[in-house]
Amino acid sequence: MITSARNQFSGEVAQARHGAVNDEVILRLAGGQEIVATVTSESATRLALAPGKKAAAMVKATSVIVMVDVDASKVSARNAVSGKVTDIKKGAVNTDVTITDDKGLAISAIITNSSSDRLGLAVGKAAVAVFKASSVIVAVD
Repeated sequence: MITSARNQFSGEVAQARHGAVNDEVILRLAGGQEIVATVTSESATRLALAPGKKAAAMVKATSVIVMVDVDASKVSARNAVSGKVTDIKKGAVNTDVTITDDKGLAISAIITNSSSDRLGLAVGKAAVAVFKASSVIVAVD
């Protein structure tokens, strides 16, 4: 499958919790990191999401928020990946930032140039990539 989503992570379902409308799915990646997604219960059933099932999580770079000088455990979004800026490309309006954790998980974010400047982003700077569970698209083969 080829998609336009910049952030694509393969793993397997570690946990699937059923709800009346939405299900919470935790996908464990090879490096041990976890991505939390919320999908409709209908989608979870159609995809047969259950522990041990191979799946992929996709997140558009425009859905990722970048933070600095923050305790990632104090953010309401279910997904917060702490790391360092490993790549930064500034365009006319937006900046493409890649944050990589200590196990090699890289997450791309598209933010405004003014936000990049305000945060003082540069290669090597500590940062956190944050995205909500509802921003994660889950796919299976």
